[in-house]
Order: sequence, then C-alpha cells, then structure tokens
Amino acid sequence: MSGSSYTARNLSSVSYKDALVGVVSLLLGLLVAVLGFVALMMWLDARNLRDHAAHAAASAPASSMGGMDMSSTNLGSLTSYAGAAPANADSLAAAHKAYPATLPAAPAGPVVDVHLVLTDLNIQIAPGIKYAAWAWAGGAPGPIIHVRQGQLVKITLTNNGAIPHSVDFHAARIAPDKAFGDVFPGKSVSYTFRANDPGVFMYHCGTKPVLMHIANGMYGAIVVEPKPGVLPRADENYVLVASEWYLDSDGLQKPAQFNMAKAHARQPDWMTFNGYAGQYVKHPLTASPGDLVRFWVVDAGPSLDTDFHIVGTILNTAYVFGDMKPADALHDVQTVTVPAGGGGVFDVKIDQPGLYPFVSHAFAAVDQGQVGLLNVGNVKGTMSH
Repeated sequence: MSGSSYTARNLSSVSYKDALVGVVSLLLGLLVAVLGFVALMMWLDARNLRDHAAHAAASAPASSMGGMDMSSTNLGSLTSYAGAAPANADSLAAAHKAYPATLPAAPAGPVVDVHLVLTDLNIQIAPGIKYAAWAWAGGAPGPIIHVRQGQLVKITLTNNGAIPHSVDFHAARIAPDKAFGDVFPGKSVSYTFRANDPGVFMYHCGTKPVLMHIANGMYGAIVVEPKPGVLPRADENYVLVASEWYLDSDGLQKPAQFNMAKAHARQPDWMTFNGYAGQYVKHPLTASPGDLVRFWVVDAGPSLDTDFHIVGTILNTAYVFGDMKPADALHDVQTVTVPAGGGGVFDVKIDQPGLYPFVSHAFAAVDQGQVGLLNVGNVKGTMSH
C-alpha cells in the first residue's frame, strides 16, 4: 500500500507541474500576441503620419515670410553650404571692414537713452556670401550697448522692417508681456529698466518664431559694467557675439535666406563672432605684452553653445555665465562654455608677443568661421593653422 500511495503522490505532483507549465506558456503566448499587436499599430500610425506630412508638404502654399522655406524637410537631404567661397575670397576678407569689437564708453549721467532701429537689408556673413537679413540699421549684430550698474536704461525701438518685431533685453527685470510686445512696421515703442545686474547680456527680437528672428540677425549685446572697484582695470575690452547662420543657398550669386529645416536640425552653414566668419583673422584684435585683456562674450545662438578658448594661454579669470562677483570667479582655466542665450566674461594677461587664436573649441564651429586672432605685441605674419 505504501508503494501505491507513493506512486499516486508522484503522479499528482507531475500533473500539477504540467498544468502550471501550461498556464505559464499560455500567458507568455498572450503577452507576445499583445506586444505584436501594439507594435503593428505603432508602425501603421507612423506610416500614416509620414504619408500625411508628405501630403501636407506637397499641397501647402509657399510661405508668406519673405519667400522663406518654412516647410518640413527630410533632414537626411539637407544641403550644407559651409565653406562656399568665390575665387577672390582672400582679397574680400582683407577688404572687409570688421565689426568694431572694442567696448564703447558708457554714457555719463543717471539715464542712458538707447535707440534701436530694426530693418531689412542684405549683408555679408563671410567673404562673398550674401544674406537677406532681418537686422539693425548697422547690420548684425546690433550695436554694442555699454551702461553702468544702477543706470536707468531707456530703450526706444523703431521698426523699419516689413513685419512685426520686438526687442527682449536679458539684462532687464521687467514684465515681458508689457515691454517686449510686437512693434508693427513704421511704429516705435519705448520702455525703461534699471541695470541692476552687472555682466554681459544678450538682447534680441522676441517675436514668434523667435528661432527665425534671432537666426536672421536680430541680436546684440549689452554690457552692464559693475560698480567701480569690483573688477581690476582692463587695458583692452572686447565684445564678441557668437551666432549661427542657416542658409537656403550658397549666397554667392544672390542673397541666401533662412532655412528653417536646418535651424531645427541645428545644422548651421556658418558660425561667426560678430556676424562675419573669421573677420578677426584678417583684422586681429590687438594688445600689448602684459596687458589685461577682458573679453565680454555673448552667445546669441539661437541654439548652439560656444566653448570659449584662447590658444596658447590660460584664462586667468573667468566670470562664468556673466556672474561678476569676484568670489564666484574661476581662475586659470582652459575653456569655458557660454550657453546659447548666455554670457561670460574672461580676463587674460599674455606676456609673450605672438598671435593667439580665440575660438569655440567645438572645432566644427572653427571650420565654419568662429575664430579670430589676438595679436599681442604687433607681430607680423599670420597663423599657419
């Protein structure tokens, strides 16, 4: 009897295990089926979305924004015009009048009146490369504004362009819905803010689509100098505004215009300091050996950061993000990121005469024009690389 009982218990155990295995197998099968169904539905949705987008792109009317292409584009088919140049590019670069990077004097008195004029004009962004910009009366970037901490800044914006524009000051603590509203063609607007925060700040058009307005040249820099005694005296002060250009053509025969697909993909054709590729290579900034040189750097973007670096030396003091409190500064650093829409202030003292390139150390930006030279000691020649 004991043997029969043992066999029955074994059979019962086997039957239980078989049943458990069967249930688990069934559940796994159902799970696989559900996942397969979900994957199929997602594939069908993606295909329908692509078909719908293609149909919309084919049937959409041309953009009313000055003939510029605002439609979606297959990012894999974007054409780069980086490095395009006419045969006489070298002589054009030498003849180009460089944007004045020297920080202008700050006006005296308690109130600083700043009059900005927005306009549409054709500019050059590299030797022989023409671009139809939305910019300022003097081109792109806009004028460097220099004020002292505590001064009241009165902004007057006049729109001489064809469409509404505005101006947003990163140095201002002000209700943007009141001050940064759109200004229609032929109209002007004024507002004031107290420059209480020292540093270097971006200003730009904030009208939608902001990406397009900034990328078309509607940006500039304002320096709010700290109160006396906060910073050591600089022998030279230079302002650099980094930016990107996204072109729908090479700009050689006719002015290029903005390409939204490239801007969304963050694939610029040119990257510049102060609006023109490599202009401070042919027209270097200057200093004497032992000078304290201060760079006030803004990255206008609209999308990519600048990794500021000076070849052949170390940044003695870096006021990162434009934080001008000496206790927060970094010392003896090699490269500092300036984010899109941000600023940074960098002091350097170079004793040995020579040519010192200043760059964004993201070297694709250098190849696209974000490079210049600091000539220390009025040396002759140029860089070999």
